[in-house]
Amino acid sequence: MRKKHVKTLMLTALMAASLVTGCGGDGGNSDGKKTSSGGGGKKDIKEFTAFFATPGSEINDDNEIQQIIAEKTGVKVKETWLTGQTAEEAIGTIIAGGEYPDFIEGGAGQPQLYDAGALVALDDYLDKYPNIKEFFTEQEWDSLRQDDGHIYWIPQFSNIYGNERVCEHNDEAFWIQTRVLKWADYPEIKTMDQYFDLIEKYYEANPKMEDGTQNIPYTILCEDWRYFCLENAPQFLDGYPNDGSVIVNPETLKVIDYNTTPTAVRYFKKLNEEYHKGIVDRESFTQTYDEYIAKLSSGRVLGMIDQWWDFAYTAGDAIKSAGLDKQGCSYVPLPITIDEGIKNQWHNSGGVVNVSSGIAVTTSCDDVEAALQFINDLLGQEIHDLRFWGVEGVDYNKNDKGEFSRTSEMRTRCADTAYKASHMCTYSYFPQWGGTSRDGINAMSPSGQESEFYDGLRDDVKECFDAYGVKTYVEMLGTSESPGAWYPMWSFSNVMTTDSDGGMAWTKMGEIKHEYLPKVVMAKDFDKGWEDYMKAYKKCKPEDFLSEVQAEVDRRMAEAAKYQ
Repeated sequence: MRKKHVKTLMLTALMAASLVTGCGGDGGNSDGKKTSSGGGGKKDIKEFTAFFATPGSEINDDNEIQQIIAEKTGVKVKETWLTGQTAEEAIGTIIAGGEYPDFIEGGAGQPQLYDAGALVALDDYLDKYPNIKEFFTEQEWDSLRQDDGHIYWIPQFSNIYGNERVCEHNDEAFWIQTRVLKWADYPEIKTMDQYFDLIEKYYEANPKMEDGTQNIPYTILCEDWRYFCLENAPQFLDGYPNDGSVIVNPETLKVIDYNTTPTAVRYFKKLNEEYHKGIVDRESFTQTYDEYIAKLSSGRVLGMIDQWWDFAYTAGDAIKSAGLDKQGCSYVPLPITIDEGIKNQWHNSGGVVNVSSGIAVTTSCDDVEAALQFINDLLGQEIHDLRFWGVEGVDYNKNDKGEFSRTSEMRTRCADTAYKASHMCTYSYFPQWGGTSRDGINAMSPSGQESEFYDGLRDDVKECFDAYGVKTYVEMLGTSESPGAWYPMWSFSNVMTTDSDGGMAWTKMGEIKHEYLPKVVMAKDFDKGWEDYMKAYKKCKPEDFLSEVQAEVDRRMAEAAKYQ
């Protein structure tokens, strides 16, 4: 499809949108807050602002789908994202200024917003907005209540409507390029030792890319909060899910410190060995996130640990745009544990309520009801389809059975950075559904549409999946049931402050890990390096942290029992 034809279709869509007064009969209709501007009857558009304390991509001011959504809802939101600061620093600056955007998601700075009284309590509003109200169960809404008994934010992610539809593994894993697996004739790689052994052998035989660029066997991202790419692998290697701060034994419900397990020692000793062999990137502990993404985008990095969302929409799209997938530079996850015979839990089914953060309306917002109506409209099916599928006939097609699909040209456009900025508008940090559409046919987004997902895979990934007899990233790993009512504990540790002994210990533990783990990996004498690390670590009083986490596990299990 020529760009001119796309524009023609978009103009037609915009003209149609200007005639629409609501969002359709799914609970997402406007409640009349839009007002006419007079002459011609075109609706006034109310403009809100939003700040998200995480890096993100700006869209163009004249973004086409954003304009369609504005015509349908009466609202347009100018989004801004974190740049050059930590979340806590950025939120601190906003609080000091005393003026807030209409919507805010503070990430690690969310407790600061609550303490500053910057957020509107949502309790009295929820019953007015059916799409918002159905987003969580009563138990889940209650879990979001703060110390004063009120609800101030709405976690945006991981909610499942209808049947779960998951093709991407959006979480953490040991990733490896398809070219490495193909070179070895697609072997079964299940342990940490097998993973690094394969990378070593491939790198020895293939030190450079086709154009002569030096390959990087394995790199580690350690900057700021993203040092999870280095430090939290031991929980997964022992077959536990991503509780983030501790291991929780599902049988005894007792917490375990994954930082000090025998598996942690083996893991960091392995990294130490690989560092001295030249396999671990020497710049791992000094590189910034942007430098890390640039390396991945170049196709040079054979493997790493990371969360899919942390690299796929930047480096992954760059690899495809540059045609590097034709060289096998796409990444797939492997079901790695410390030893064979351990069932991995890199991927768990079911949704996760992150009680620690979410989108909130601030006290600076002059129309709280219109702001909440907008969130309600975004969760209506028609607007949700616009956000994640795009415009019918332009970004996807619908057959006579009602099934959505994309052509290869549509997929290519929707992965293009410039096209996304000018055309697509996911409102990605506003609440959104996973799972199955209200039509009972399609997935809430293309990434969950099984046939569309497989048809849209890059050739190197499709060849890899075919070799292993799978169709999705999730199938490469396997999946486990949701761990339990306590899960995940990172939603508790994320909001701990130094006001408690446990919070103070948690802060110190993080500082010590940031300081010592790179030293451990680079140490000429690993045993001595580990001993020094443990001495410093124990001075943090991790037992204070573990005690508070245990109390929270017990509390969550008791709360869950009330609803059974």
